[in-house]
Amino acid sequence: MPATITTALAVAASLALAPAVTTAPATVAHTTVAHAAAKKPNLRACYDGKCNLTLTKSVSFRVSSRYGITRLAISFSSTRVHVKGTGPGVTSQAWLGKGTSGSVNNIGVKVVSLSSGKAVLRLAPRR
Repeated sequence: MPATITTALAVAASLALAPAVTTAPATVAHTTVAHAAAKKPNLRACYDGKCNLTLTKSVSFRVSSRYGITRLAISFSSTRVHVKGTGPGVTSQAWLGKGTSGSVNNIGVKVVSLSSGKAVLRLAPRR
């Protein structure tokens, strides 16, 4: 076999067997995705009516039917939080300001802090 063909085959084989090279932009993109996921509130933890939430946008999530509702929707502005509970044939809602508390079908909601871009809430079952 001529030397040029042998060399070409050796180069091709080394390229096929070489490990993949990771570039810096892929690492940055992965870090950004992981960072964004870390900031996302854990809404599943609120199913039992007890959780702490830090929100940067409106959310809607399922809650236990023992409260007579099956879903809570929470939206906010810089001055108030709107909490709406819905279920089969039922709607219950509350508008709350900074530092106030209220409830929607025995799910207590306390507004810990509030600004135009962020709401921090504490949910707890009312007895």
